[in-house]
Amino acid sequence: MAGPLTPHTLAADPVLTDGNRLLVWIIAVVAVAALALAAVLVRQVLAADEGSDSMKKIAAAVQEGANAYLARQFRTLAVFAVAAFFLLMLLPADDTSQRIGRSIFFLVGAVFSAITGYVGMWLAVRSNVRVAAAARAATPEAGEPPADLTDVSHRAMKIAFRTGGVVGMFTVGLGLLGASAVVLIYKADAPKVLEGFGFGAALLAMFMRVGGGIFTKAADVGADLVGKVEQGIPEDDPRNAATIADNVGDNVGDCAGMAADLFESYAVTLVAALILGKVAFGDSGLAFPLLIPAIGVLTAMIGIFAVAPRRSDRSGMSAINRGFFISAVISMAGVAVAVYAYLPSSYADLDGVGADISGHPGDPRVLALVAVAIGIVLAAVIQQLTGYFTETSRRPVRDIGRSSLTGPATVVLSGISLGLESAVYSALLIGLSVYGAFLLGGTSVWLALFAVALAGTGLLTTVGVIVAMDTFGPVSDNAQGIAEMSGDVHGEGAQVLTDLDAVGNTTKAITKGIAIATAVLAATALFGSFKEAVDTAVTKAHPGASDARWLSLDISQPNNLVGLLFGAAVVFLFSGLAISAVSRSAGAVVYEVRRQFHDHPGIMDGTELPEYGRVVDICTKDALRELATPGLLAVLAPVAVGFSLGIGSLASYLAGAIGAGTLMAVFLANSGGAWDNAKKLVEDGHHGGKGSAAHEATVIGDTVGDPFKDTAGPAINPLLKVMNLVALLIAPAVVKFSYGVDANAAVRIIVAGVSIAVIVAAVYVSKRRGVAMGGADDMGDGDGGGQDRESSGSTVTA
Repeated sequence: MAGPLTPHTLAADPVLTDGNRLLVWIIAVVAVAALALAAVLVRQVLAADEGSDSMKKIAAAVQEGANAYLARQFRTLAVFAVAAFFLLMLLPADDTSQRIGRSIFFLVGAVFSAITGYVGMWLAVRSNVRVAAAARAATPEAGEPPADLTDVSHRAMKIAFRTGGVVGMFTVGLGLLGASAVVLIYKADAPKVLEGFGFGAALLAMFMRVGGGIFTKAADVGADLVGKVEQGIPEDDPRNAATIADNVGDNVGDCAGMAADLFESYAVTLVAALILGKVAFGDSGLAFPLLIPAIGVLTAMIGIFAVAPRRSDRSGMSAINRGFFISAVISMAGVAVAVYAYLPSSYADLDGVGADISGHPGDPRVLALVAVAIGIVLAAVIQQLTGYFTETSRRPVRDIGRSSLTGPATVVLSGISLGLESAVYSALLIGLSVYGAFLLGGTSVWLALFAVALAGTGLLTTVGVIVAMDTFGPVSDNAQGIAEMSGDVHGEGAQVLTDLDAVGNTTKAITKGIAIATAVLAATALFGSFKEAVDTAVTKAHPGASDARWLSLDISQPNNLVGLLFGAAVVFLFSGLAISAVSRSAGAVVYEVRRQFHDHPGIMDGTELPEYGRVVDICTKDALRELATPGLLAVLAPVAVGFSLGIGSLASYLAGAIGAGTLMAVFLANSGGAWDNAKKLVEDGHHGGKGSAAHEATVIGDTVGDPFKDTAGPAINPLLKVMNLVALLIAPAVVKFSYGVDANAAVRIIVAGVSIAVIVAAVYVSKRRGVAMGGADDMGDGDGGGQDRESSGSTVTA
């Protein structure tokens, strides 16, 4: 719209009624029950057998490396958290209580995100050896009766999925507990305080996602290029010095990083729903958005236990699909009961809403139920769509496998084309879902935006099972690695783990697809929260003679179109920085592994052990070193755009980032997942099998896809939410200094100038880093190649 924004007629600040307060307390108890179930599942997983001594020794090395990395990462991130805590204190708020609460719950959100990630890693590095030990039963010792192969496969799968169930319960339990606590403590002020809670969760998740992604893919790419391609040895051969780092990376990237990512998706969606709920549904809007995911917690418990493989199942994916759909159907039924039991039949009967909504025709129960249903159906459809493009039994992956017969170039081309095509279908589904929810609001933009947020909470009802699906992947991958390194699992037992790993690749791709859907729904809902913050700030600005064009959202204005382009460009730059970081670190790993093979020829004949700790240390140092640039870009780019080009340009910037980010994230995730499973397809004996030219081609495709699907792609999810939350937090200040009696061009220029200078400096420093490949002689030009890569004392051995 042209001209200044028209302030919304906000409802009088509601307070929790006794009934709503009791409901929120019950929701908090449900959250605690989820954590209690997690404890039960932990005991079940740890009760399983750990296997042979060699398997335990390898698992202990992985545990040591993962713990060391996360400890160093948390120490690094603590600096960012403390700085953000005090910066939040400087941003405008209605009163001191809000400002303090926002900063405190910023730390709570960050700590909860860290706990979720750490628990995911802690249990995964203990579960992997137990899954491998369960598969070992398929190849009994001489004199022992043969085991039932189906039973063995089911037992291994159950251990891996129950591990994911623990992480799922922590995700939904802590997310719901944090949001409930804010509502109970701050009541009408809860939405403002929740901005800090969501920002803390999103910021930490982005750092963990980027750092863990760089670590895991640097090790994976380095291990594959030297081990598989150059030396012709298996992926997890113990002679490869990068194998321990590769297994560590699976846990710090896919377990810790993805768990934190999905936790912040959960938290940020709740934040957006509660902010808009206060405007659209008044008092009920502070409780109802919590009720929907609370139902999801209960149904997730059922869904996790429903993943019980049957003999009639075509693959492990059948059991996982069954658990997911059982959870989704029960959630839908539970939500229907809750909606009609809790909400009135008329908007006029809602307590504390504004006059523009109380007079709105229609039934709030219908709006809520249909919006939530849209979110649940979206999750189910994306699950099937992503599975189609990434499962080994489907045509797209088989086509990539077939392309390997003509070399690596066609493998790469077919994977890129698959990713680009799949991104279109996913974007259409997400876009139609957002628009369908938006239409439910009729003439009220606030009801429409709240419907979008409710669709997000509907998708959250499946998050417990989705997180379990995601963690299942790296646990299965690690189990196969431990089995291969130990040499104690072979024959049918090894095939069980190979099959589980292929299923795990698909579940990881599916969860990435659903994660970007939650990111778009949350970002769109936060867009509404952003508008509400702007409207409130404009009302307080007491406009004077200032130029109001800085507030216009008209896309025909050049400054707004520039903001749109900048938002899309930041997604590309962020992705490029992440992939470049993996490339640099992987180069160092390649040279280190090559050096060890060259300097210690006894490694290949088994008379010498590789120095695993050196590779772990390289990956740790590089991952932590590379964190700053993408983090500064995500936080400061919205600041630079908002203070230089105005609030309208900032809104356009967010729109550009959401659009480009959606397509980019799905493209990267699906291309990478399809390449990975095409490699599995060839390794299962198709097109010449292991060691063939087709195998080498798919290994190269998988290597290209590794940073796509596990670093840059999933990191876009928290990137979108971090930028939206930063925009939401700075919106009042941007309005204040752009419009009204306090307009101050000097302040805007200084803030924008400093932000741009920091971004440029960070990117410049990042691009100046060379690929430290063991020494200046290996670098050729000597630029940045002399970095010290000596081990810092890591004692990781196997």
